[in-house]
Amino acid sequence: MAYLKVDDFYCGGFLVAPDWVMTAAHCMGNTTVILGAHNILEPETTQQVRGVLRYYPHPDYNPNTWSNDIMLLKLTAKATLNGYVKTIPLPKTSSDLCTGTKCSVAGWGRIDNDQATNKLFETKVSILSRRKCTYFYPRLNTGMICAGDFHELSDSSQGDSGGPLVCNNVAQGIVSFGYNHPPGVYARIANYLFWIRRTLRK
Repeated sequence: MAYLKVDDFYCGGFLVAPDWVMTAAHCMGNTTVILGAHNILEPETTQQVRGVLRYYPHPDYNPNTWSNDIMLLKLTAKATLNGYVKTIPLPKTSSDLCTGTKCSVAGWGRIDNDQATNKLFETKVSILSRRKCTYFYPRLNTGMICAGDFHELSDSSQGDSGGPLVCNNVAQGIVSFGYNHPPGVYARIANYLFWIRRTLRK
C-alpha cells in the first residue's frame, strides 16, 4: 500500500513491481510516494519515501466520465521489499469477477462523518453485478467494476482514490469514484493488462 502526497491532496496506490506504483489517473500531480506507512503523520521506521521519475496515465483517461482511470508511476529508485513493503500480484486473465466475491479495500480516506484519519484503514466489500450497478451508474463500462453493498454500508471513501481493491490476494480494482454511499466504482485492472505490460516493459 502506498500513500501518495500529490500537490495539495493525497491518494492511495500500490506497489506492482519494486519500482512501479499503480494508482488512479485522477490522482495526477506532483507526487511523493510513501511506502510501508501506517500512521502517515509519524516518521515510522518502516516507511520508505520515493519520488516519481515518470507518470504514465492511461492515454484514454477521460476526467468527465472517469473512464480508464488508471495510472502507473515509475519510481526514482526501487523499493526495498520486506515484511512491510511488498508487491501485489495483478490478475492473470481479463475475465470478470463473480458477483458476491469478497474483497477488501484500504486507504487513508475519511471515516465516519468525514472524519479525516492519519492511520491506514481497511474494510471488506463484495463485488456487485454489472446489471445492478448500472442502476446507480448508467455510464458503467467494461473498464469499471462495482463493489460495496447498499445494505452493508461499507465502502471506499474520499481520499482512498487510487488504492487497491484486493480479492483473493490479487489487486483487481483501483478506487475510482462513487457517491456518498455504496456501491463504489473501481477501475477494472483485468481490462488493462495489455497496456500495463507494455508500459512496464518501456
